[in-house]
Amino acid sequence: MNFSIIKIGGSLIDVSRDIVRGLVSLSGGGSSFLVVPGGGPMADLVRELYDKYGLSDEAAHWMAILAMEEYAHFLADGTGAALTDEIRPPASGVDILLPYRPLIRDDLGLLRNWSYTSDSVAALVAGRLAADFIKATDVEGVILDGRIATEIPAESLIGEETCIDQGSLQILRSSGRSCLVMDGRVPDRFIANLKMGKGGTLIRGGGVGRSGPDVRESLYPRIDQSTKERVT
Repeated sequence: MNFSIIKIGGSLIDVSRDIVRGLVSLSGGGSSFLVVPGGGPMADLVRELYDKYGLSDEAAHWMAILAMEEYAHFLADGTGAALTDEIRPPASGVDILLPYRPLIRDDLGLLRNWSYTSDSVAALVAGRLAADFIKATDVEGVILDGRIATEIPAESLIGEETCIDQGSLQILRSSGRSCLVMDGRVPDRFIANLKMGKGGTLIRGGGVGRSGPDVRESLYPRIDQSTKERVT
């Protein structure tokens, strides 16, 4: 059975529950998924309060983690997915992580600043579980020089403003895991691409070329990877 971490960003809130329903359907074929929620508009409110009232980084950090829990309840509602506060693969189907309790016990690797968002939580969870990490977002992948990069080392994106936060890149680099950034704006297409291993940008935590886990290869071992374009 294949197991993956799926991060669903707040930018996809309008279609997010359709994505979860698609994952639930896909899990009937033997796959399982742990969904890490974004913060959505709830995290945006935390940012507003942080700027307006001068909140400490510590308070804003935990408020943003709690905002992820609110989004988790939204994602689970009516979709057939279950909520969990444990960082572990589900026995079957789709679980949506409530991150506050496990992270209040141990959030080593997450710094208290806005460079470490829900993306970083997903990267941390993937590292702890030695699991594949797919980020569903509202762009086709990492855009460099006006085009979608098919593959790139995390190291190359540090200091660059892209669709994935800087904290995630640091965590991917230290854990050696990789992240596949995929367009989730059309849920049926996202699920189809997920099944076929098509599209998106592979961000390698392990460095250039074949070093480090490859999300596409472990999810889709029958796909010929030799024709992939690399951006290094």
